Amino acid sequence: MISVNCAAIPENLLEAELFGHEKGAFTGAVARRIGKFEEADGGTILLDEISEMDSRLQSKLLRVLQEREVDRVGGSKPVKVNIRVLATSNRNLQDEVKKGTFREDLYFRLNVISLPMPSLKNRREDIKPLAEHFIDKYSKANGINVRKLSQAALDKLTQYQWPGNVRELENTMHRTVLLATGSQIEPDAIHLQDAPETPQLVVSHSPKPTSQNTGGLVGRTVDSVEQELIIDTLNYCLGNRTHAANILGISIRTLRNKLKAYGEQGLAVPPAPTGTE
Repeated sequence: MISVNCAAIPENLLEAELFGHEKGAFTGAVARRIGKFEEADGGTILLDEISEMDSRLQSKLLRVLQEREVDRVGGSKPVKVNIRVLATSNRNLQDEVKKGTFREDLYFRLNVISLPMPSLKNRREDIKPLAEHFIDKYSKANGINVRKLSQAALDKLTQYQWPGNVRELENTMHRTVLLATGSQIEPDAIHLQDAPETPQLVVSHSPKPTSQNTGGLVGRTVDSVEQELIIDTLNYCLGNRTHAANILGISIRTLRNKLKAYGEQGLAVPPAPTGTE
């Protein structure tokens, strides 16, 4: 099984990553490279976050699914493949089709069997085993003794709404493993996003808003507030662009563009972890 995160690979590289390329096909192509579809021949390929794929590439993917053959970038003849295709998205693809950002014919070609995944807040019985799995995983990865969750810590996890779903839970437990002290994990080691799940309207009869009920936002521009939110979320996700975009509710492409603009303005942007986007 071969997995590809379509949101984490830049658009200009995703085609070569999926379908491969011939030597000299473009600058830097010093040798032939087999694409992910050819690697998965005889098995399964998972296209994660397929809704982030560029429309031009969607068209080429449709042909691959129809003909069961790929064209390497710079290649002269197609290569036959025999694969099973799984595709995931955190967006409603029917809505994306209506908005024109996802091809309708590709949607119907992919939608043989659909498996909706409820958000984590609607399957709270999964929080405990998932949290314990991530604690075990990151404790071993960091050479730390595996600690158990206290009941108070577990209550804190199960009462949270998890807007970033399992990815947010994974990042939270990774951070918790590094911050926890003592024989077990207590609530103070678990740092969660403080914002409420849904916006709330607060009506004040005071003639002048104060910094206490506006969070210090009065007098600031929308751009500056947005910039602070994006950078804080990126720090919260330890630099992982994909996870930050999911929490913010924007596409990875939008996040990249904003970070590029911040960098051009001289703002320090947290670097992405090695090997991730």
